[in-house]
Amino acid sequence: MQAAVELRVSPFTPADRTDWDGFVAGHPDATFFHHSGWRDAIEQGLGHRTCYLLARRGGQIEGVLPLAQVKSRLFGHALVSTPGCVYGGALTISEDARQALTWRACELARELSVDALELRHAAPVEQGWPTKDLYVTFRKQISGDDETNLKAIPRKQRAMVRKGIKAGLQSEITTDVGCFYAIYAESVRNLGTPVFPRRYFDVLQRIFGDACELSIILHQGEAIAAVMSFYHRDEVLPYYGGSRPAARSLYGNDFMYWDLMCRAARRGVRMFDYGRSKQGTCSFSFKKNWGFEPQPLHYQYYLVRSQTMPNVNPNNPKYRYFIEAWKRLPLPVANAIGPMLALHLG
Repeated sequence: MQAAVELRVSPFTPADRTDWDGFVAGHPDATFFHHSGWRDAIEQGLGHRTCYLLARRGGQIEGVLPLAQVKSRLFGHALVSTPGCVYGGALTISEDARQALTWRACELARELSVDALELRHAAPVEQGWPTKDLYVTFRKQISGDDETNLKAIPRKQRAMVRKGIKAGLQSEITTDVGCFYAIYAESVRNLGTPVFPRRYFDVLQRIFGDACELSIILHQGEAIAAVMSFYHRDEVLPYYGGSRPAARSLYGNDFMYWDLMCRAARRGVRMFDYGRSKQGTCSFSFKKNWGFEPQPLHYQYYLVRSQTMPNVNPNNPKYRYFIEAWKRLPLPVANAIGPMLALHLG
C-alpha cells in the first residue's frame, strides 16, 4: 500500500509566483486580493512585511494564505489577511490545507507576538473565534444592456444618475495617477481620514496593468471626481474613489459609478462589486440606494496579546475628535503627514 503524501506548509518565495497565481486563477472562490501581486503592493506601496504561506502535497499546491504585518504604536500590531483588502483568508481545495495554513498562521502570530491575527472571511470559517460584523459588502449581477441596468436602480437614485448625465458630465480614462491622487486625497481629507501614500497607487497601477483602471469625471473640462477600479474575471471593483465638493451639486459620484457600470458591461463584466462599507455610514446608504443588498463580512480573530478584537475604525468614539480636527487641516498638511498614519490603518 502506497504511503500518504505529507502536506507541507512553507513561506512564499519568488520562485512560487507562477504556481501561486496559477492556483488562484483556477480556484472558483479566488478573489482579486488573492493574487500574488498584492504581496508586492503591500510591501512596496505600504511598507508592510508580508508572510505569504503555501500548502503543498507532493509538489502540488492545495492552498494559499496571504498575510502581512501591520505594526503601529498608535493602532497596535496585527497579522492580517490582507491589509488594504476587502477579502482575505485561506484559499484551499482541501480541509487539511485550510487547517494547516490556519494553524501555521496562528503559530506565526504567536512568534511575532502580535495583538491578534485577523482573517477577512466572506463567511464564518473558524468556529469559536471572535468575529466582527461591522463590515458588509455590496455585490450585484449586472446586465450587458445599459437600459436594463438603469431600470434596476431604484427610482430616486436613478433620477440622480440622470441629473449627472443632464449636467453634461464626461468621463475620461487616464494613466495619470497624479490627477487621480489629487482628487482622492482631497476627498478623504474632507472625510477626516489620512490618505495612503502616492507611491501605493503608482505600485498598484504598475503591478496590475490593464486590470487596474483610472477614470476621471470632468465638468466643463474640470476634474471633479475619480476612481481606481480593478477587474477580476467577470467582476469590476470600484475600489478607491473620491470627489471634490463641486461634484455634489452636479451628482458627480452618481454619474461616475453609472459610467463605470456601463463601461464594464461593455467589457463583458457581469458582477459589480461595490466593496465594503461600515454599517450605518453614508457609504453604506449610498450603495444600498443603488439597489444593492448588503452581504455581511466575517472578519475573524485569533487573539494573542489582545483580550478583545481590535477596534481601529472611525466609528470608535475615541477617534471622533481626531476625525473632526483632520477635516480642518490644510490639504498640503494633511497630504504631508497623512500617509505616515494611513499606512497603519490596514
